[in-house]
Amino acid sequence: MKLRQDNPQVQCRSVNGMMEGINMKTQGEIEAAVCEGSSRFEQDYMGRGPKDIHTHLIDDLLVVRLQGVLTAAEQHLVESLPAGKGRDLLKQVRTHLIETARPVMETMIQDVTGAKVVSMHHDISTVTGEEIVIFALDDTPLFRGAKKK
Repeated sequence: MKLRQDNPQVQCRSVNGMMEGINMKTQGEIEAAVCEGSSRFEQDYMGRGPKDIHTHLIDDLLVVRLQGVLTAAEQHLVESLPAGKGRDLLKQVRTHLIETARPVMETMIQDVTGAKVVSMHHDISTVTGEEIVIFALDDTPLFRGAKKK
């Protein structure tokens, strides 16, 4: 794929010998779309969305930081069981849910970035209620520079 010279915001690719234009997103638009998709995923698959979410695109890595993701039931579980057992159980269940729904997350990431997910890494803190998901992509997503005001 290449950038069109007459309009640097439109990327071109050849489809059956014909050039087809694709509107490119800015890095911020990609990060915002990943935030939206991740928040929707948390609501649909975990039962509630995060209180705060940020995504950072760094070359071929996407880092998603979700804060305030623990439900009241999860917080109670962690606090009520003997030291470490609640934490371990919560991490095990969350990891299983993430792995089960992994194809959904990978499809969302590919749709937003245009790059395939090579690997996904996940962890959650039962102390802070913060969750981190890192996606390693097969290529650095293409994006246009932000418009100057």
